Amino acid sequence: MGVRELARVGVDIGGTFTDFAVEFGGRCHSAKVLTTTDAPERGVLDGLAGLMRELDLAPGKIGLIVHGTTLATNALIERRGALIAFVTTEGFRDIVEIRGEDRYEQYDLTIDMPRPLVPRNLRFVVPERIDARGQVRRPFDEDAAASVAEAIKATRVEAVAVGFLHSYVNPDHERRFADILACSMPELPVTLSCEVSPEMREYERFSTACANAYVQPRMGAYLDALENGLKSRGFDCPLLLMQSSGGLTTVRTARRFPVRLIESGPAGGAIFAAHVATRSGAREVLSFDMGGTTAKICLIDSAKAQTSRSLEAARIYRFKKGSGIPLRIPVIEMVEIGAGGGSIARVDDLNRITVGPDSAGSEPGPACYGAGGSSATVTDADLVTGKIDAAAFAGGRIALDTEAAAAAIERAVAARLELPTEIAAFGISEIVDENMANAARVHSIESGKDVRERTIIAFGGAAPLHVARVAESLGVDRFIVPKGAGVGSAVGFLRAPISYEVVRSLYMRLDDFDAEAINGMLSEMGAAARAVVEPAAFGRQLEETRVAYMRYVGQGHELAVPVPSRPMRQGDADVLEDAFAQEYRRQYSRIVPGMAIEMLTWALSVTVIGEDEVEFETQLRPLKSGLDGARHVLDPGSGSFSPVRVVRRDTLERGSRVPGPALIVEDETTTLVTEGFDAEVDAFGSIVCSRGAAGSAST
Repeated sequence: MGVRELARVGVDIGGTFTDFAVEFGGRCHSAKVLTTTDAPERGVLDGLAGLMRELDLAPGKIGLIVHGTTLATNALIERRGALIAFVTTEGFRDIVEIRGEDRYEQYDLTIDMPRPLVPRNLRFVVPERIDARGQVRRPFDEDAAASVAEAIKATRVEAVAVGFLHSYVNPDHERRFADILACSMPELPVTLSCEVSPEMREYERFSTACANAYVQPRMGAYLDALENGLKSRGFDCPLLLMQSSGGLTTVRTARRFPVRLIESGPAGGAIFAAHVATRSGAREVLSFDMGGTTAKICLIDSAKAQTSRSLEAARIYRFKKGSGIPLRIPVIEMVEIGAGGGSIARVDDLNRITVGPDSAGSEPGPACYGAGGSSATVTDADLVTGKIDAAAFAGGRIALDTEAAAAAIERAVAARLELPTEIAAFGISEIVDENMANAARVHSIESGKDVRERTIIAFGGAAPLHVARVAESLGVDRFIVPKGAGVGSAVGFLRAPISYEVVRSLYMRLDDFDAEAINGMLSEMGAAARAVVEPAAFGRQLEETRVAYMRYVGQGHELAVPVPSRPMRQGDADVLEDAFAQEYRRQYSRIVPGMAIEMLTWALSVTVIGEDEVEFETQLRPLKSGLDGARHVLDPGSGSFSPVRVVRRDTLERGSRVPGPALIVEDETTTLVTEGFDAEVDAFGSIVCSRGAAGSAST
C-alpha cells in the first residue's frame, strides 16, 4: 500500500467542540477547537488554518476535505429552521399534526406531542388524488394549484415542502406543482416527498419532506459560506459531506437533501469504531461515543454497524421513542441520549439528581470554562472529583476553573440535597454513567443481543473518562480506547466510502412475483444513485448492492433481505423466500410455515470502490502540560479522595501495562482505568482494558 501525496482532512462540528483529523504521509494528526455557534464555518476555517500552520502544510497540499455537522440536527432540536409552507392533497392538511396512532405515553391524558414544523396557516391543499397503484383517481386541479402558488408568494416562507398522497408510486402531480411554483418563485427551495423519501406511509414521508425543507435554507447558507471561505483561503480541493447512512456525498446533493446529514457525525464515529474492531479482532462490539452534548451507542457485528431506514429526531420527552419527528432516511442505527460533558445537572421535585438532556454547549459552556456559564455540568463534576486536570484540559489550551465548577455544583445539587460538594459531583457522574449504561442495555435487548458479551470501543472527548464505570454497570469485561479517540468521528470520516442509497416502495407478494416490474424500478434507482456518486468517483469503479424489505402478510414491520445485484428472473421468488426465511430465523429463531410473504420497499446503494485503502497511523499530540505522578481522585467505594497514578499516553509503548486504578492522559481526552481493570497498549497503540487481566507489570 502506498502513501497518498496529498493530505485529507476530516472535520466534525459538534455541539461543544469542532474536531479535525488530517491524514498525510501515512500519519493522522488531530486537533479540537470550541465550536463557534454563531458562525460554525468560522471555527472550521480558523481551526483548519491553525492546524495547517502547525503541520507546515499549504492549502494546495490538501486533496480532500470530508465534513460532518450537527447543524441540521440542532435546527430541528432548537426549532431554528426556516419558515416553511406545506402543500398536500385536499383533505390531508392536518396529517402532520394528527401523526400516527402511537403515543409514547399510553395513559397520559395531558401528553404533549411535538409541534409540527409547519404552522396550520401555512399548510395548503390542492384537489387531486392518486391511488396506491399509481392510477389517477382525481385529476390535478391546475387552477387551484396556481392559486396556492400565489398564496404562498404572498407569505414570507423561505422554503416549501410538497407531499401528495401516493406520490412514491406516481410523482406526476408533485412535479407538476413544483413547475407551477417555479414559474412565480424560481429561487424558492422546494422539497418533493417523491424525491426525498419515496416510500409508503404518508405521515413519515410528509414529515421527512417538511424536515428537509425546514433545514434546507440554513444548511445551504452554511455550505455556501464554508465553500467560499475555503476557496478564499486557497483550498481548491473537493469537499464531501458525511451522510447518516455512513457514506459520503457531494455538496450539491447535501444542499438538495440536507435531512440526510442529520446524524452525519455519529455515523463517522460508527465507521471509526468498526475499523478499530477489525484491527483488534473484536467481532461483537458496542460503540460508545460521548462528546460534549450527547452520547451515542451503536451495535457493531463483524465490522458492520446496524443500519435502519428511519430515525426519530428532536425527541421532546426524555429522548423517549415516539416523542420526536420521524424521518425516513437511510441511517446507521444507534441510540442517542442527552449525556455529554456539557449536560446540565439539577435536582428534580422528588429530590433526585438528573442530568441532561439539555447542554451548556460551547457558549457559555460548563461553569469551569470561565466563559459565563453558571450551570453545573458533567465536566464540572469530573473536574471536582479529580478525573480531569484543570491545567491539562485540551492540552492546556483551555484553563479550567475548579472553584467555579465547585460553586456551580454546590448551588445546583449539593445545597438542595445537603451533601458535600464532592459527593454531589460524584452523584452527577454516577447518574450520567447509569443513564448511558441503561441506554446501551435497552438498545441491546431491543436488538435481541446480549451486551455483556461485547467489547466496548470508547471515543469522543468524554467517553474514555466514563467508559470504565459504564462497563462495570453493564457487566462488560473489556473496553478499548483507540488512538485518536478524542476526534473519533473526524477520523472515521476519512475511512468512509463515497456512497448513496436510493429507496423506493413497490408492493408485491412473492406468490405474484413480477421480475419485469422489479427490474424496471431497480434500473431507475441505479441510475439515480449513480448520478449522485459519479461526480465524486473520479473515474473509479462503482459497486451496487440491493436490499428488499419483506414481511409476512399482516405483519407491521419488515426485515432487510439481500437481493442479487443482477437482473431478476421469475425463478428468483424462491431465492428471495429462502433469504427471507434465513433472516427471519436469525432474528426470531423460527419461521411461520405456510404464511404468505410480501415485499414493500427496496433499497439500492452505489459505492465507489477500486481505490487501495492507505492505512494511516494516528499520531498522539505531545502534552504541553500535565505531569506523570499521582492525582487525588474520589474513590467510588469509600467516598473519599485517594491517590491515583497518572500516566502520559505519549510515553507508553506497545505492550506497556498499566494496572488500575490509573489515569492515562493525552491532549484530547483522559482514560480512567478503575480498580479491577488493567490496561495494556496493543500493536496499534490502542489502550485495551480488561477486567482482572493477567499480569500487571507497570510501565
